[in-house]
Amino acid sequence: MPSVMGLLEERERAARQRVEVLQAELREAEAALGRFVIARETVGQVLAEPSGGEDAVVTVREERSAPVAGAVGAVPGSVVPRWREGLDAGVLASDYRRIMAIVTELVEEAMDCRQLAVALGLEPVPAKVEGVRSKAKRLAARGWLVEAVPGRFSVAAGPGGGS
Repeated sequence: MPSVMGLLEERERAARQRVEVLQAELREAEAALGRFVIARETVGQVLAEPSGGEDAVVTVREERSAPVAGAVGAVPGSVVPRWREGLDAGVLASDYRRIMAIVTELVEEAMDCRQLAVALGLEPVPAKVEGVRSKAKRLAARGWLVEAVPGRFSVAAGPGGGS
């Protein structure tokens, strides 16, 4: 009959081996995630700054929306364009327009992502706040917002004429 200590040692050894396997799988999954994030960011940059210049953007937009004359609004999931003179928030997807409206019209100082989530009518739970943070950071990276203090966003001087 095996001893209790022997059984415990055997189970401990099996658990340790399982932990090592899971840690290896986690490292592989994190590496894959990192590659996907880099790929998405690279594609986003390429789409935001086409090599053909301004004319290439107009041509592509005209082909996709031939019946509509003038500027084309964004569709959900579209890339946030870099802000430039003459560009207004109407070119942004609806979630980004809502964030811009809140930051532009409702506040005089920088807002954190939790405040933005509440102002958007979302529950201030981590998952929702992180979604808002991701969008606000993207707007800041493209010149629509300013993140003067980490995690606090205000309107850039150009888009809303603010800070």
